[in-house]
Amino acid sequence: MAFFGLFSKEKKETLDKGLEKTKQSFLSRIARSIVGKSKVDEEVLDNLEEILITSDVGVETTLKIIERIQERVSRDKVLGTDELNTILKEEIAALLEENNSNGKIDFQLPKIEGQPFVIMVVGVNGVGKTTTIGKLAHQFKEAGMKVVLGASDTFRAAAVDQLIIWAERVGVPIVQQGMGADPASVAFDTLQSAKAQGADVVIIDTAGRLHNKVNLMNELTKIKRVMDKVIPGAPHEVLLVLDGSTGQNAYEQAKQFSLATDINALAITKLDGTAKGGVVIGISDQMKIPVKYIGVGEGMNDLQLFDRNEFVDSLFS
Repeated sequence: MAFFGLFSKEKKETLDKGLEKTKQSFLSRIARSIVGKSKVDEEVLDNLEEILITSDVGVETTLKIIERIQERVSRDKVLGTDELNTILKEEIAALLEENNSNGKIDFQLPKIEGQPFVIMVVGVNGVGKTTTIGKLAHQFKEAGMKVVLGASDTFRAAAVDQLIIWAERVGVPIVQQGMGADPASVAFDTLQSAKAQGADVVIIDTAGRLHNKVNLMNELTKIKRVMDKVIPGAPHEVLLVLDGSTGQNAYEQAKQFSLATDINALAITKLDGTAKGGVVIGISDQMKIPVKYIGVGEGMNDLQLFDRNEFVDSLFS
């Protein structure tokens, strides 16, 4: 039940550990940039701008942050370098709040009267899509929910096989028709099965191809149209999974997928293995789509609900 409960001490420790590489790189570089400086001046801001950009926060988001700090310097006349971390922390937190990134600790799926809540998961191959589905299924099940998986990524045999392994590992039913099957047909059968079983949550995997945007758009549109016939309004959530370790490439993927389908939630994985955790800030700001989950470890419970306050606290702790 920890996934849906309060932000526990254990989860906080996991988050701190998962962001360690980003934090060490980020804070140590800021510290070096202000050596010998007593106040925030143009040179300090230039150095900070470079640090943010090379931390994969992104150019546009970085310029927003620098502009805000410049306004504070202008307003307050003198800002000491000892205040820089606090100011930066406040501005990043404010930016995440403005961009509707989740700041709530508790989380519940909306109640769909007599119907399961349907999540369609999209993302390119290799970003941790199947693992994210498995971890979500585990945590929903731990929270007492009945979960059904659908293997609509039928273009790779490995994708179906991997999802079957996760379904067995977690102990939840899966609907699959093997490689080469019509993805929309699998989604249709999954939702029919989920309704018959009285499921609470359905998670549909989809193909991770991005080489042809038109084909991808047509396929995802078809899957969504078929699901809507079985459960009006489905899918209720379209979750894009991104690999945080790829930095700005993750942002480019987000842009491409947002053109192909209506995404309303993001999961950013593999943050524990990279110093590029700043990408969470940039993607949230540029895409205006809430970051819902972050992956900060390999354990079943290391996919966490994104809490902007805890994230920023951990980044600057």
